[in-house]
Amino acid sequence: MERSPAECAIRQAYIRFGLVYWGGAFLSSAVLYILKILDSAEYIQNAIYLAEKFLRYGTGWLIATAISYTLFRLHGWARRRGPSESSLPIFIVVSFLISLAAAPVWAAFGYAVQAVHPLPQVAAYSWNSFINDTALGAAMFFGWSCLFISLIFSFELHDRGRRLAAAREEALSAQMRALRYQVNPHFLFNTLNSIAGLIEEGAATQAERMVLSLSTFLRTTLSLDPMHDVPLVEEISLQEGYLEIERQRFSDRMAFSIDVPADVHRALVPSLILQPLIENAIKHGVGATAGKVEIALRAQRDADRLRVTIENDMPPGDNDKKPDGMGVGLRNVAQRLRARFEEDGHFSSGTVGPGRYRASLDLPWRLG
Repeated sequence: MERSPAECAIRQAYIRFGLVYWGGAFLSSAVLYILKILDSAEYIQNAIYLAEKFLRYGTGWLIATAISYTLFRLHGWARRRGPSESSLPIFIVVSFLISLAAAPVWAAFGYAVQAVHPLPQVAAYSWNSFINDTALGAAMFFGWSCLFISLIFSFELHDRGRRLAAAREEALSAQMRALRYQVNPHFLFNTLNSIAGLIEEGAATQAERMVLSLSTFLRTTLSLDPMHDVPLVEEISLQEGYLEIERQRFSDRMAFSIDVPADVHRALVPSLILQPLIENAIKHGVGATAGKVEIALRAQRDADRLRVTIENDMPPGDNDKKPDGMGVGLRNVAQRLRARFEEDGHFSSGTVGPGRYRASLDLPWRLG
């Protein structure tokens, strides 16, 4: 049966930790023995004894493998019941009992090895030796069990963190899409009304151009990923496509200026973040004013921040109140910035003088 990536990772970590744990135990025992018989000239006998120790600790690793497999299966059972950390006391008790059961087996193996190859420089294996080896084995197996439990829980926490991050990313993406697509029906409704008005006025050619521009604009915007940032110059180019649609109706009363230095062209902004602002400027500025209206887009770098502003003329007397319907687009922009940058992105809007309205974006400076 094919193993999952998590199981493969635990297996690899088990091998590495096992080599360190049991290899360290063997080396510690071997060093102590060498220091004890430093003056002995029985090199062959000593080499045999060290080989027996190596075999013995290797057997301990095999027993630890069986213990680890049991704990791994217990962990799978605990996860099926609910949060596995709630079963941690069960893990500790089972580890302790298994260690007590495995220790005499390990000690008996040592006794068998000593019986097969008795060494004169090693004291005869006695009942006290068996008890000491059992206690040592129990301590080593329980220590290994606790280490392995920590290992599988650390992998579980890492996996939870990864899945939580993926879920948050998916939720954020869904939220951004929902906010982005709130713009399109509003814009489409206004544009279709404009097309209907042109048809009623008998301007079929203008209506046809507007339909073609609308088709191009929607095809471009719907293909954009709302989680994908675009250079400011590309975002402005998209808005010029939108303005081309509105110019079919307001060409004689709308003046649009762009003041964007070359050094901020590559600054990244969320895709279509300017569209609802320009749409509001046209709807509540150009559409609500009889005379000519200026819309000005400016961008500049301020240290590690990008500041983008859109200003438009307003009908006289509207300085103290927000026109009906203007809050939808502005709220959409504010929510998108909050979802995308949390506290690092800011949006503000309001009147800045008699008959003048400004919407401002304050974003982290990033280059594409």
